[in-house]
Amino acid sequence: MTKFPRFSLAPLLLSLAIPALADYEPPRTADGKASLQGIWSNSSITRLQRSDEYDTLVISGEELKNLTNAHPQVVRQKTDDHLDPGDGLLDGSDLGMGRGYNAFWIDPGKEFGLVKGTYRSSWIVEPEDGQIPFSKQGRAMRGEGRAEREESAGPEARSLGERCMIGFGGTGGPPMLNTLYNNTYQIVQTPDHLMVLVEMVHDARIIPIVDGPRAKEAEFDAIDRWLGESVAWWEGDTLVVETRNWQKQQAQQGPVYVSDKGKVTERFTRWSDDQIFYEFEVEDPVYYTRPWRGEMSFNAVEGPVYEYACHEGNIGLEGILQGARVKERQASTKP
Repeated sequence: MTKFPRFSLAPLLLSLAIPALADYEPPRTADGKASLQGIWSNSSITRLQRSDEYDTLVISGEELKNLTNAHPQVVRQKTDDHLDPGDGLLDGSDLGMGRGYNAFWIDPGKEFGLVKGTYRSSWIVEPEDGQIPFSKQGRAMRGEGRAEREESAGPEARSLGERCMIGFGGTGGPPMLNTLYNNTYQIVQTPDHLMVLVEMVHDARIIPIVDGPRAKEAEFDAIDRWLGESVAWWEGDTLVVETRNWQKQQAQQGPVYVSDKGKVTERFTRWSDDQIFYEFEVEDPVYYTRPWRGEMSFNAVEGPVYEYACHEGNIGLEGILQGARVKERQASTKP
């Protein structure tokens, strides 16, 4: 793809944005804490890692319009990739790049992520290249897991998203990432718990809030869980959440891989009436050569959040397994 050189406005825009946070007074709950409650979305064409076509983290104002209009997901949503059914119905042969459905069914967003006043080409801010710093061992472990899932020996061998265990693309996290559709979250907050309802696949992160980081160790019970085991505490108006102990299948399938030595730290800060500034740091000496960090925005949207009933009518998994058995039979009959 074409590489776009750019002039970065990051220093100027960040300097303009930071005072807004210092001056902003967030709404508060009855116990005086900054309120994170509401319905939010991280829908965006920005993704976790930076594409090769972008040289810098911050997208300048001069290039924003052209880069947005040229983005494949924006083109897809506006034109359905210029598909023309002619006189008949689309039969699936028109779908490019292995797509299972056309643009009517997707909702990834149509804008780059706006974080602290700047448009971002990736959520990862450290390392500076916007890439996950996999170790040699981490890359090998990731490749082994992918190879096992491609065999389709049974439902357990397929991805967790296909099996409706958790959302695909890391929607439940942590960190909580955006994907092709269903990027909505509802946050409910009490003095001693935070609940994050993840639209896809209707998961609820129920996180105890303790009295400072020193109290967190008493809360961890080392029991592996889907979406990990999380404990939170307040640092001023920022809620800090530390997560460990992921269910092994999730930990080994990504997109954020973790071993039993890994942890993720999230930070939720109310940036404005319409936005939560979301930071995350991933640490794992097995999968990565160094800790890596990202920033994202959750933007206020209208509700409600409807149930994502993934298991109902999940014919996709059935079709995948049937197709694998057909391939096996065909291979066995070859001379």
